[in-house]
Amino acid sequence: MEINIGIEMRDEYKRLEVAKGALKFVRDFMLVKPGENVVINYDTCVDERVVKALAEAVYAIDGVPSVVYTPTGTGFYAQSKPPAPLAAAVCSADVWIELAYAPIMHGEAYRQAVDVNGARYICATGLDVEMLVNLITKIDIDKVIELGEYFKARIEETEEIVVKTKQGTNLRGRMGGRKVRHSGIKAKEKGYPVMMPGQTSWCPIEETIEGTLVFDGALFPPESIGILRNPVVLELKEGRIVDVYGEGREAKIFKDWLDSFNDPNMYRLAHFSQGFNPGVTKVTGRIVEDERVFGCMEFGIGSQGVKVGGAHWNAASHTDGIVLYPTIILDGELFEEDGVYIDAKAREICRQLGIEGY
Repeated sequence: MEINIGIEMRDEYKRLEVAKGALKFVRDFMLVKPGENVVINYDTCVDERVVKALAEAVYAIDGVPSVVYTPTGTGFYAQSKPPAPLAAAVCSADVWIELAYAPIMHGEAYRQAVDVNGARYICATGLDVEMLVNLITKIDIDKVIELGEYFKARIEETEEIVVKTKQGTNLRGRMGGRKVRHSGIKAKEKGYPVMMPGQTSWCPIEETIEGTLVFDGALFPPESIGILRNPVVLELKEGRIVDVYGEGREAKIFKDWLDSFNDPNMYRLAHFSQGFNPGVTKVTGRIVEDERVFGCMEFGIGSQGVKVGGAHWNAASHTDGIVLYPTIILDGELFEEDGVYIDAKAREICRQLGIEGY
């Protein structure tokens, strides 16, 4: 049931659902164990109700929560020099939960904490009450992970992937045996960053990525866009953006933002991603939630993380855009049509999840 807009900021709003989600998040997803040091960092744009609930949940299962609060920075996903106390804290963490609206992911402190020291990390940028309830409280985590593992296996056995939409997307690439990263898995492995449930990511061989990509759901950053009212069209050749256009103001904002970095790597397509969290049925302007709209595709531009499994490169920043109602064709076989999975096994897992229409 949808609740009317206007009461979300009251402290008691969905209090029980938040408490349940926080416990599921730290115990069943991040797998926090007694005695582990858990660092939660957030900034002035983050919902403190979620911060409090997560810290309390960590403490309730005998973990050791440490909360670091900072001003909202600039340079999303690329703060090379976060405040020194924050950098020191995350480098001492067994588990690091990053909630900051302007996260420090991809920076040097991140690399030291995760790649060197082995922290179990999650980027949950901007997590608020609605996101926590939609992405965690409402779902069967194990069953959503099962769906993602099937998607991973199915795409890894594919050579050519084509993504189309009625809005004009017609993008293709060849996998060449590359692996798929299922980021929405439980945080079992040291130094393996995870994301909220409901996403797989991969990058076809970069030079084979060709065609038209139309963002029609949401786009962030730049923070001045969010939910798209007008599509943003990208033309790609050999994995690089060669043109950006569209009828609305969003296309110009996005092109100017890319140009502002004066960095050739900001025009590189970093990854393809599937979104399949059944708790998310529409874009909201919260990128972590938007990336997981059930049945969507999401594409990253800019920095490409090592874990994606592509060529890997650093860029001045990173951005993600959402494609709604995609049609996905795997080696000529229809896998998803207009946002509805056609694949028989995928449909069966969707039925088990209780998703309407399956």
